[in-house]
Amino acid sequence: MSPKGSKDSRKVSLDLAAWLFNIVTSVGIIMVNKALMATYGFTFATTLTGLHFAATTMMTLILKYLGYIQTTHLPSSDIIKFVIFSNFSIVGMNVSLMWNSVGFYQIAKLSMIPVSCFLEVVLDRVQYSRDTKLSILVVLLGVAICTVTDVSVNAKGFIAAFIAVWSTALQQYYVHFLQRKHSIGSFNLLGHTAPPQAVSLLLVGPFMDYWLTEKRVDAFHYTSTSTMFVVLSCAIAIGTNLSQVICIGRFTPVSFQVLGHMKTILVLILGFLFFGKEGLNLHVVVGMMVAIVGMVWYGHASSRPGGKERAPSPSNNTLEEEVGLVKANEIDEKV
Repeated sequence: MSPKGSKDSRKVSLDLAAWLFNIVTSVGIIMVNKALMATYGFTFATTLTGLHFAATTMMTLILKYLGYIQTTHLPSSDIIKFVIFSNFSIVGMNVSLMWNSVGFYQIAKLSMIPVSCFLEVVLDRVQYSRDTKLSILVVLLGVAICTVTDVSVNAKGFIAAFIAVWSTALQQYYVHFLQRKHSIGSFNLLGHTAPPQAVSLLLVGPFMDYWLTEKRVDAFHYTSTSTMFVVLSCAIAIGTNLSQVICIGRFTPVSFQVLGHMKTILVLILGFLFFGKEGLNLHVVVGMMVAIVGMVWYGHASSRPGGKERAPSPSNNTLEEEVGLVKANEIDEKV
């Protein structure tokens, strides 16, 4: 095998491993949190997310102590922007779920794909082929058939969903942007961003959760089993946070969103297996099949030449033209 073929094969293997890592950890944490909240009544989502980032912070500190994370610099302004986008995303999603119907909440989540496409087109000058665009529409259609049921909306719910969608899209865009801009790896990025996220969410979380649920996290009746589920949730969250950063860094936010809907399908299937038969019927199965076809089509279309590529920068073109003119002048002078 040629060196290029070996390199391409290794990249495909690592890409696949990253996706599987993200799918397993994401589906796992959803199932654990569903059991924690539905069975034990631990409804403090924002505080729980703060605990997730605290656990992730501990992981990064241990890895840094062992030498697996090198000391790098990330401007404070970039860290602050990232944390603001991320925290608004977390709080916005929780509030959106509280104030909106499940159907509108799912529509809002689906709208992250076109918003992420818009950010890539405007900020990164990415161009999509016709097949890539159509495959994204097929994925949206399939997931909508699976998940969207009753759709009702109110003013405050719409505002919460709007903030949640745009902040999530910006946060995911920033994951890819910061790794590319500062040439830092996934562990290093988490090492910079997880601590301020943990501190801010643990400070705001209890008040936000009390506002949403009228229950105090410190007054919750902790049992050994519920505490074990909280610890398990935090342990899986380390992998979830890491795999998200790895996937978005290796791919793009749009690819992460499109192929990430495979997690939605797996959650529906596992929910049927572990929590009962409600919710799995013919139209859900049809939606799953349509979504899977769209995901396979997207993977094929976006990987083809011209399927999804960054347009050449005008400044680069200008520079190349200037270099060409200088060389041409030099040749003319010699002649």
